Amino acid sequence: MTKLTDLREAFEIQAGNNERLDSPFTARILRLLATHLAPGTPLTDRMYDWGGNTGAFGQSIPLRFLAGLHALVLTNKCPELVAVYPPNAAPDDATLWAAIDRAMTAHPDVLDHWLDNPPQTNEVRRAAVMIAAGHYLAARYGLPMELLELGASGGLNLMWDHFALNIPGVRLGPADAPVVLTPDWRGDTPAGMPPHITARRGVDLIPLDAHDPEDALRLQSYLWADQPERLTRTRAALSVFDAVVDQGDAAEWLETQLADNRADHLTLIYHTIAWQYFPVETQTRCLSAIRSAGQRGPIAHLSMEADALQGQGAAITLTLWPEGEKLTLGRVDFHGRWVDWTAP
Repeated sequence: MTKLTDLREAFEIQAGNNERLDSPFTARILRLLATHLAPGTPLTDRMYDWGGNTGAFGQSIPLRFLAGLHALVLTNKCPELVAVYPPNAAPDDATLWAAIDRAMTAHPDVLDHWLDNPPQTNEVRRAAVMIAAGHYLAARYGLPMELLELGASGGLNLMWDHFALNIPGVRLGPADAPVVLTPDWRGDTPAGMPPHITARRGVDLIPLDAHDPEDALRLQSYLWADQPERLTRTRAALSVFDAVVDQGDAAEWLETQLADNRADHLTLIYHTIAWQYFPVETQTRCLSAIRSAGQRGPIAHLSMEADALQGQGAAITLTLWPEGEKLTLGRVDFHGRWVDWTAP
């Protein structure tokens, strides 16, 4: 397969993914790029000469470029692009492509900069899973919790105990929560008691500082322009953000964090759509560190990750140490639009 065909296929496949995730506008943009994008400029040549897997399970070039376009809109740097983006009425494909082409011509440096880093989507709706699991764990253990997130990006989902989950039959979380999550809840109703979080910290290879304006812009740019409610949630989460995300390798960081694990608290370790990007060695070391530290004090390992059931969201599993007990908690949409919960 030629590089030209490979990149175009990556844009087409990502368009289908975005369409399935209720973003028809960004799917249109990705298909236009698949059709019209051509080598011949430093910007487009960089994408075509990238090498390796440019798709969703590789370098995610389509999502990097899509985020760059959105950043131009969010900062009002390209009026032609702003005019054809939501909330404005959707134009015909010719007008939309003309605006995209203008953005590439007028702002190649901005778009090139956005190609430098992989997408780091801090999807706040995923916190619905942490809220449900956190209330169950608080009731089961009756201990204060310390939170450790792997692949935390900007760390917004380290603040899940400040958010509320409001579904038919139950509301979990603070009454004055700035973020209220209302996913399509299927299966069992979650239960438990409010958790008491005493510490929270995350790690990422390329962490984003939610308090830094440029990093906050990057977090927002990865959201899709025809889903304004995601922007609203993210901005609300930014308003209460108070956590630390370290830069580093997940395995080395986790080994250090768990070195003094104790029995006077529950350590909740979690990751959401991140594990698949870790090298096998990193995964192995993380699991070994968890098992070892779990012999000194209780650990809950919550995983929300893709599995073999493609097209059916992510699997939710909870492994408890020192017992090694593994609980299947159901499935969740990658963006948290729905949760199919299985009560522990």
